[in-house]
Amino acid sequence: MLQIGCQTYTWEMLGDRWSGGPDDLLDAIASAGYSGIEITDTMIGSYVGKPEAFGRALSTRGLELAAFACASDSGYTEPDRLASDLAMIDRTLDFVAAFPGAVLSLGSATVMSPGDREGKFAAAAELYNAAAELGEKAGVPIAVHPSSHHNTLLFSRADYDRLFALTDPIRLGWVPDTGHILRGGMDILDTLTTYRDRIRYLHLKDVDAAGDWRMLGSGICDTRAVVEIVAASPNFNGWLVLEEESDVAAAGPAKAVQTNRETMRALLA
Repeated sequence: MLQIGCQTYTWEMLGDRWSGGPDDLLDAIASAGYSGIEITDTMIGSYVGKPEAFGRALSTRGLELAAFACASDSGYTEPDRLASDLAMIDRTLDFVAAFPGAVLSLGSATVMSPGDREGKFAAAAELYNAAAELGEKAGVPIAVHPSSHHNTLLFSRADYDRLFALTDPIRLGWVPDTGHILRGGMDILDTLTTYRDRIRYLHLKDVDAAGDWRMLGSGICDTRAVVEIVAASPNFNGWLVLEEESDVAAAGPAKAVQTNRETMRALLA
């Protein structure tokens, strides 16, 4: 069964313009008609290290935790940060393990310092593989979320192919993001089909032909075709997570995610 979740990065991208807290996010997302949430380590706020309290906050609003997303200022590509990054991931797993079925999403490998790209890929793969082992022990699925943002190591299809060749295809999952895939110039349907078995859940957003962010359904993403491929993945957990990064969302996140929820109802009708 398909379930629709909302990603909190829509508010996170506001930076200092956002003065609310996690309860404000939960209220807005529940009011917009979502059944789940993917929250980031930046936006968890007062609930950090308090899974029981967060679980109650979700339950009172009829929400589930679809996924928890965490990143590191190492970009997951600095070998001397491997131990500290894994310690952070292990602590985060303790939180996520309290929500059966929730996925821990690790941010895109990012270039943070000079060095050859092959070395960066090797460092990222070591981190992701080790994290996936920790997740297996904790009973929490681990997935990598490539992005097209500044200095990402995972922009093009060749980058995806390289990382996936270096990582465990069973333990390490993938969170495909329609917007980032399209911004990377890829054939989105072929990319999804090729790595279908790695898919754990899906990020849905839209861009125009120039790669600029657009509200869901207003760009070039063939959402129906994408969902059909993802839904057939043997490891897909059913969550379609809507994430909005357009200028419309920057002007009013709550209204934008509500509009996206309504758009998704029409797209799946």
